[in-house]
Amino acid sequence: MCGIFGIIASNSVNTKDSFLIKSLNILGKASQNRGKDSSGLCIFNHKTEEIEVYKGPIPISKLLKNKQVKEGIPNGFSKGENTYFAFGHARLVTNGTQLNPENNQPVIKDHIVGVHNGIVVNVEDLWQINSNFSRQYEIDTEILFALIQNRITEHKLSIESAVSDAINSVFGTVSTAFVLNNMNKFVLVTNNGSLYKIQKENELIYFASENFILKQLEKKLRLRKWIGNYEIEQISSGTGLIIDLDNFSCSDFSLSKEPKAADIKILPEPPNIKVYNINPNCKQLSVIMDLNYIHLNAEAEREKNILRYPVEKIKLLLRCKKCILPETFPFIQFDEYGVCNYCNNYKEQTHVKSLEELNKLVDPYRKNSSKLDVLVPFSGGRDSTYVLHVVKEELGLNPVAFTYDWGMVTDLARRNIARICGKLGIENIIVAADIHRKRQNIQKNITAWFKNPVLGMIPLFMAGDKYFFYYAYKVKKQLGIDLEIWGINNLENTDFKSGFSGLEPKINKKRIYSLSAFNFFKLFSFVGKNALKSPSYLNQSVFDSLGSIASRYFTPKKNYFHLYDYLQWDENVIVDTIVNSYEWEKAVDTKSTWRIGDGTASFYNYIYTVIAGFSENDTFRSNQIREGMITREKALELIYEENKPRYNSLKWYLEIVGLDFESTIRKINLISKHY
Repeated sequence: MCGIFGIIASNSVNTKDSFLIKSLNILGKASQNRGKDSSGLCIFNHKTEEIEVYKGPIPISKLLKNKQVKEGIPNGFSKGENTYFAFGHARLVTNGTQLNPENNQPVIKDHIVGVHNGIVVNVEDLWQINSNFSRQYEIDTEILFALIQNRITEHKLSIESAVSDAINSVFGTVSTAFVLNNMNKFVLVTNNGSLYKIQKENELIYFASENFILKQLEKKLRLRKWIGNYEIEQISSGTGLIIDLDNFSCSDFSLSKEPKAADIKILPEPPNIKVYNINPNCKQLSVIMDLNYIHLNAEAEREKNILRYPVEKIKLLLRCKKCILPETFPFIQFDEYGVCNYCNNYKEQTHVKSLEELNKLVDPYRKNSSKLDVLVPFSGGRDSTYVLHVVKEELGLNPVAFTYDWGMVTDLARRNIARICGKLGIENIIVAADIHRKRQNIQKNITAWFKNPVLGMIPLFMAGDKYFFYYAYKVKKQLGIDLEIWGINNLENTDFKSGFSGLEPKINKKRIYSLSAFNFFKLFSFVGKNALKSPSYLNQSVFDSLGSIASRYFTPKKNYFHLYDYLQWDENVIVDTIVNSYEWEKAVDTKSTWRIGDGTASFYNYIYTVIAGFSENDTFRSNQIREGMITREKALELIYEENKPRYNSLKWYLEIVGLDFESTIRKINLISKHY
């Protein structure tokens, strides 16, 4: 879930020191898109013959500008007898708060200094199994390095076998680069292919988490002019590379080979490791709390009692006799039989298309090689997880999973992303927004909303996520991929959100995200009018919201297919498949499997339920009724359960956007109801 990058070079490499320093800076800055929460660098100082680690809770671009770091980097590239190596990490926090310097990478453990991109999902199980290990940090990378060193020193395995055994014990994703300072070896290895290299004979290696990062290096340095011809190569899923730092000899290895013992040469006096924690009183720190444990905090029971769910009053609402939409639903009308206009105008989405037809449509895009041929936008939710499964296992395509993290991707979603990408060996490209700024935008818009709590303005809370469309298209172009397969499901149509803005529904529209020019104008007029009533909306988020809307509606949709146009959406099949095949994790605060990885959903659904008596769960289940998937009785049973307040998710959301839980919930509870 992060960016790793670096340089390994023989001391005989025919380049200037300044060239290598510039290379390191370009690689670092290009990796920042993958994470801005913290960063770090590891350098071998040729003057003191020590390994130096610089890290802090700041983006890599700021770390590289730090005076201490700028003075330290040249020492890693001054002429000496030893091989050069310098590598770094741009972190998107998944576990282990960046407030604790030891949780930031590079991680130092048992004579290993390394960086890791991915998530070890079974980290607690591994610590329990290996209870004799000494645990120092919260971060999951520690157990990986502890396992590797243990397999070498205690089990006397070769480096290849030790690394393979450790990574094969991991459930999740691992792309890692590390130096064994007591053996003078450097290792690059991945179990999902999120690692690329430029290797120039036996004298120079550049590596990074993405092909495009190395392409940026290539472009900005005019690299071929300086080092000659080369190829950007993927370190394939399930493989690795060991570099002997004494003579720069390189050997490939596979994670699937049987373990073997070896006579390992341990240095009697390995290089000393010095750590410099760079912390310029950064204000954008945030603690990422695990959703699974929030309800265990001391205030949980008291805070839960503040939440309201007036289900008995909600049950009294007049509802459509066919679906379950209530009388508070925007623009709803009932005929003499009590059936709503949404049902009367609905056309059943009979799936005349088939997976075989999709297979024929995507056939021209197959590259018939190890190259990537399709991009799958991947949130870690149930629908996108199933799409990735079908694309890889049933369509036989070679996908890359794309994730846009705008600050509302929960730790649960990240773990699920790691589960499937690790199991299937699929590269996951992440674009991380300026998460601190995005969360500030949410806070400002919620604060503005409370001054004039109109339901039609709620979509401003999540406008920042729509850049997903723009970056998916951009990444596709960067990778030279023509094909996209999405998991958008028409059953998820939530037109009521714009309905509260005064926009009449367009029933049976082809795509759930389409909007006419007239409705665009009407929507902007509505937003503008309410912004005048609450001028606090006119904040730094305005341009972000406009850009996000443009990304959603104007990003090109060429060679762009939706799996559920060709495959009947079946909740039971989807959930059974992803849970049984990938141990997909469910939420602890709801029985629903929808929207559980989206940090925003629990908040806006709480508002809609308390104020209007329904949420997007009602619209989803109503669409299922119309499609003949479930009965009306079953739908009612489900929504009364699914609309219950999700304490863990609400607490997490309000905490990370910087709003007090108690005062925020009490304000919502006091807003006038629509029933």
